[in-house]
Amino acid sequence: MTDICFIFEVHQPLRLNRNFHSDLLGRPTTTKKDLFDLYFDHELNHHIFDRASRKCYFPSNNTILEQIDRYKRERRQFKVAFSISGVFIEQCERWNPDLLDSFKQLADTNCVEFLDQPYYHSLASLYGTDRSEFVEQIRLHRRLMKDLFNYEPTVVENTECLYNNAIAKTVEGMGYQAIVTEGVERILGWRSPNYVYNAKNSNLRVLLRNYRLSDDIGFRFSAAWWEEHPLTASKYASWLAVTPGHAIVLFVDYETFGEHHWPESGIHEFLGWLPEEVMNWDHLCWCTPSEVIRRNAPVGEIDVHEYNTVSWADLERDPSAWIGNSMQTVCYESIKGLEPLVRGIGDKDWIKLWQYLQMSDHYYYMSIKGGGPGDVHSYFNPCSSPVEAFAMYSRLLSDLEARITRELERPELTAKRMLRQLPTEKGFTFFYEFARPTQWAVHSLYEFQSTLKVADPKSIQFHMERRDFARWLHQVVGDEKMAEELNKLSNAKLTSGSLRRKIISVVKRRIRQLEKMAVNNNI
Repeated sequence: MTDICFIFEVHQPLRLNRNFHSDLLGRPTTTKKDLFDLYFDHELNHHIFDRASRKCYFPSNNTILEQIDRYKRERRQFKVAFSISGVFIEQCERWNPDLLDSFKQLADTNCVEFLDQPYYHSLASLYGTDRSEFVEQIRLHRRLMKDLFNYEPTVVENTECLYNNAIAKTVEGMGYQAIVTEGVERILGWRSPNYVYNAKNSNLRVLLRNYRLSDDIGFRFSAAWWEEHPLTASKYASWLAVTPGHAIVLFVDYETFGEHHWPESGIHEFLGWLPEEVMNWDHLCWCTPSEVIRRNAPVGEIDVHEYNTVSWADLERDPSAWIGNSMQTVCYESIKGLEPLVRGIGDKDWIKLWQYLQMSDHYYYMSIKGGGPGDVHSYFNPCSSPVEAFAMYSRLLSDLEARITRELERPELTAKRMLRQLPTEKGFTFFYEFARPTQWAVHSLYEFQSTLKVADPKSIQFHMERRDFARWLHQVVGDEKMAEELNKLSNAKLTSGSLRRKIISVVKRRIRQLEKMAVNNNI
C-alpha cells in the first residue's frame, strides 16, 4: 500500500495599516490597547478574510466533509490534515464564528488530524540558540487546538516548513513524534521524498512534502500554458498510482481551492472527485500524518545544518523569501532584538503586539526577487512595492520600540528587569585566572549571591581586581548602583574572607531594595 497524506496550510496574516501616522495623530491619547487598531488594517483584513471564506474555506470544508461522510463506513476512508495558524483562528472568532464551527465539524469526524505550528506563523524557530519564543508559540498553539477541537497534535509543521537539525531537536524535546518539511533534493541527494525518515541523531520522524506533485495542484492547476492542462482528478490519481514509495505527502495552501485558483477553474470539482479516483486504485490509501509514521518505519536520516535551513518557499526553498535582502534582514534583526525588552516588561498586551509583528508575511512582502518567485511575492503583497512594505513595517516597529523603551523606564519595571533570569549567553562565568574557568556560571542576581558564598576566594579576588563583576552588573544586568559599590570595594584593602562577606552584603541589600520596589508597584 502507498499512503497518500493530504495536508492543508490555513493562514491569513494581519496586514499592516498604511495610514498609521494619520490615524495616530487623530487620537488625543493612545494606550497600548489602542495600538492593535492603529497597527493593523482591519478593514482590508476583514475584506480579504470574507472573500477567502466565501470562495475557499466554506466550499472546501463542505466538499471535504461530504467526501469524509461518503467513505466513513468503508474499509478505506478519506482523511486529511490541517495546519491552522492561531492568527487565522482569531480572525474566525472575530469575523465569522460559523467558519470555526465548520472546522469543528471536520474535527468531529475523526478523519481529520490537526498539526501544531507557531501560533503567530512567525520565524521564531530561527531566533538565537534557546528558541524560547518558538517553544512558547508552539505551546500557545497546542493549547488552542486542545481548547477548540479537543485535539492534542503529535506532529508539527513549522512556519512555511522551515527546518534544520536544531529545529528538529527542539521539536523532539517538546514531545512531538514528527515534523513536516520540504522534500528538496539538496537534503535528499539520490533518495526519494516518498518515505519516512528520522531527524539527525533523533527519534523524531520527518515527513517530506513531494513538492512536484503538490505544486501541480498549488501552482499549475489553472495554468493554460502547462502541457498537462487541464488537470483532472483521474489523471492526477494515475500519477499517484505510479509514484514509488511508502507515503506521498501532498501539502498545499488551503487558499489553493477557490482563492488562488478561482472556483470557475474547476478546483472544487477536482477536490470533490479526487478521493474517489484515488480509491479506484487498490494500493492507494488516504492517511493522516500520524498514521503514516505508525505504518512506515524510517529508511534513513535527514541531516540539515543551520546554514542549510529548508523551507517550501520560492525556487531556493530556504529562508531567503523572508530574510534574503538588507531590508528584510534589518527588520528581522530589529524584531528579534526587541525580545529582551518586551520580556523585561512582562506585560501580555505588549508581548502580543510584538508577536503579531513577528508574522513571516511582513518580511515576505519586502522580497525583491524577480521571475516567477517575484510574481508570487507581488501577488500577495498588499503594498505597492517591497520598499513601501519596508517603510510601513519600520514605522510601526520604531513606534513599538519607543513605547516599550518608555515603559521600561518605570522604576518597578527597572527593578523587575534587574531581577530577571538572563539568557544563557548573557550569564557570568567565574574564572580562577585567564583561560581557567570554574564550574560556576550565574544568570541572575539570586544565582550571583548564592555562588559568591561557595566560589573559590582566588576566583573572587581575580574578578574584583579586574572589575569584572561591576562590568557585568552595569552592562548586562543594568544595575549601575551595585556596580559602583563593588568598584569601591575593589579599591579597599581587604582579606579574601572580608572581601567575600562585603560583596555578599552589598548584593543581598540591593536585591532586597529591588524586590521592595517591585512589590510596592504590584509587579
